[in-house]
Amino acid sequence: MPRAELAEWRERYGLVAGLTVRGGNGGFSLGLATEEPVGQVMGRWRAFLHAVRPAFPAVQLGRQVHSAAVTWHEGVAPGWHVEEDLDGHATAQRGLLLAVTIADCIPVYLAARDGSACALLHAGWRGIAAGILERGVGLFASRTGLGAADLVVHLGVGICGDCYEVGPEVVGAIEGRTVAHAMPLDLRDALAARAARLGVREITRSAHCTSCSRDRFFSHRGSGGRDGRMVAYLGRPLDGGTAGA
Repeated sequence: MPRAELAEWRERYGLVAGLTVRGGNGGFSLGLATEEPVGQVMGRWRAFLHAVRPAFPAVQLGRQVHSAAVTWHEGVAPGWHVEEDLDGHATAQRGLLLAVTIADCIPVYLAARDGSACALLHAGWRGIAAGILERGVGLFASRTGLGAADLVVHLGVGICGDCYEVGPEVVGAIEGRTVAHAMPLDLRDALAARAARLGVREITRSAHCTSCSRDRFFSHRGSGGRDGRMVAYLGRPLDGGTAGA
């Protein structure tokens, strides 16, 4: 399975975190809502599920709608689970791998500093404007008692500001200011600013752009809407378990 892993998160927090990438032979797309035959995509999902076991017998996904909906998962049985209308996931359960599909939007990885809980958010401009980051941090606080200063955040692979021009209404929704014309918007800048305002002290970010590097990543905007989807993933492995992901 072609992927890029956040090795530092495994070393520092005991978490498995990463992203599937394009790969060769036509690409390792995991997008079920694309023009590609579903059977081909499901074959790759089976490969994904095989790669993450035995460390993760359960995988949690959502049908993403660019919302601020985030759910805390616990007691999830082994298998592949998909919930409707959900863009963020959080858990303290070992053996449950959280997953979001991306192709320009930013995967936001959140974790307790001691690795006792984690969350993964799918953050496009609509989700950012709706407050998905704030919702995720708030859910952490209510479920674990940990505040923003107790969390670490990584802003993953996504489209860069140079490749992402948006209209005045998007700038207004994200930055709260009025502009008269289209302009570039860096989603990771917007998320970093919001995380800092919430009190998160440790924020890291990927330097990779999905649109600039289409040889390695899928990009919805860069492909004119024709590209596949990657999967960002994050979880607490079972004790003693190893994952190919």
